[in-house]
Amino acid sequence: MTQIWLQMPACLGKPIRITLGQLKVSVKKMEITNVSEYEAIAKEKLPKMVYDYYASGAEDQWTLKENRNAFSRILFRPRILIDVSKIDMTTTVLGFKISMPIMIAPSAMQKMAHPEGENATARAASAAGTIMILSSWATSSVEEVASTGPGIRFFQLYVHKDRNVVAQLVRRAERAGFKAIALTVDTPRLGRREADIKNRFTLPPFLTLKNFEGLDLGKMDKTDDSGLASYVAGQVDRSLSWKDVKWLQTITSLPILVKGVLTAEDTRLAVQAGAAGIIVSNHGARQLDYVPATIMALEEVVKAAQGRVPVFLDGGVRRGTDVFKALALGASGIFIGRPVVFSLAAEGEAGVRKVLQMLRDEFELTMALTGCRSLKEITRNHIVTDWDHPRVVPRL
Repeated sequence: MTQIWLQMPACLGKPIRITLGQLKVSVKKMEITNVSEYEAIAKEKLPKMVYDYYASGAEDQWTLKENRNAFSRILFRPRILIDVSKIDMTTTVLGFKISMPIMIAPSAMQKMAHPEGENATARAASAAGTIMILSSWATSSVEEVASTGPGIRFFQLYVHKDRNVVAQLVRRAERAGFKAIALTVDTPRLGRREADIKNRFTLPPFLTLKNFEGLDLGKMDKTDDSGLASYVAGQVDRSLSWKDVKWLQTITSLPILVKGVLTAEDTRLAVQAGAAGIIVSNHGARQLDYVPATIMALEEVVKAAQGRVPVFLDGGVRRGTDVFKALALGASGIFIGRPVVFSLAAEGEAGVRKVLQMLRDEFELTMALTGCRSLKEITRNHIVTDWDHPRVVPRL
């Protein structure tokens, strides 16, 4: 039995000895005041293999850090004495009206974080009046997520070597009421995620990749490497090219968002290939290390798109100020990933709801303090970046 000695004041005599069993400590539950605080709670609650899978990036993890740090190099130019008593954050995405330009990115295998997994995330997104993208590698099927109730949902797609598998997935997503396909284009091979290699990452045996269950592709073998890397090597088509984006349009009438674009060149090709929108993403810094932070790549993509399709940002958003900065650089909206799985691990559906509410509240406050009453009033003149030329003061 562990014992503790307590030194008493001299007037009370000798030190006293108590056991830990006798010592009752009242610990007040930490009040969460911002999105980032959920990560420490998730780290404490989750098995190391699971936490590392969600949290880590590729190789040196330079881009992982840069996804966050780059936001801090963008500063505000607030306008004052504007009536901000009413603020409207609503917007439309592919014709669907949502409450705010903050949406949920596809994150795989969410039942590793919480027993209700993607179903809880779907309910939280619906309650917040926003969009959720369901991962191909979800631990809940498209049908299960659809059964949680109404909501605007998109389906994230990896193109498998077997095109029949792809066609089946797309048809099931359509039947389940999903409204768009988010085609991931930056993963011909899985990035080198060293934490997953060290941990011999694999999907826990009590879970399956539900969308592939009936196709005998739902399980992930344990290997001497990352089980996910082996799964991707065996299933995902490395020959994927722009012609496959066109092929996808022949098997579905759903709009296709191309997720994983970082350059002007690929933006122009995506528009030419018929993409309905572009998601600027570096896959949460989990694919190629030393690519720019998504917020740094955003403006190049926006300029190349020339307003022909909407451009969205995925990666590094942890504050309402980050949302504003992305919109000021031309994004039509942003997606969050890790904050969702960390809050899901900490508090289930209630945690995800709280993350969405905190970001909404912070974004609304940022709009008020910069003098913006609607999203269309957020302009490039509201920020200054370290790549700007010497600023010419705009004329009123």
